[in-house]
Amino acid sequence: MAGSRAAIRYAKALLDLAQNQNTAQAVNEDMMLVAKSVNDNNDLKEMLQSAVIKSSDKKNILLQVFSGANPMFSKLIDLLVKNKRVSILGDVAVKYVELFEKSQNIQVATVTTAVALTKDLETKVLAKVKELTGMEAEVENIIDESILGGFILRVGDIQYNASIANKLDKLKREFTLN
Repeated sequence: MAGSRAAIRYAKALLDLAQNQNTAQAVNEDMMLVAKSVNDNNDLKEMLQSAVIKSSDKKNILLQVFSGANPMFSKLIDLLVKNKRVSILGDVAVKYVELFEKSQNIQVATVTTAVALTKDLETKVLAKVKELTGMEAEVENIIDESILGGFILRVGDIQYNASIANKLDKLKREFTLN
């Protein structure tokens, strides 16, 4: 929990600084790459968490791995190393992306379907999300054949389940209660 609060504080400070320097979009792209890299690469994740690897070595590795990043990234790494918080880099990146999207009135609508969304259906989903929340959204499509058909829409903490599996489960519960 303390790491999460610290990650939010670092992310807010980075966003404020990036907005003041008109580099928020570029930093967001870097933070998306960092978040994905830390999440997808166990070696990188373990290196960040390791108590055996010196902070200076972690810094050098990160600067090599993300060599094309905005100069603001190296300043963030310097600060995290100085404060002995480099282990929360992945969390800082995730929180930065969330805060940036919120500042731009962008949200992610996760749509779970049995098959991939068509462009036409994606447009309809985006229109419905804008109608419900009043905000623009990006669609992330998750394919889960176990829902059989229909969809599950999740935007922030709102979830709408219109899947066939859910409807069948409701019917099953009704029949077992009677």
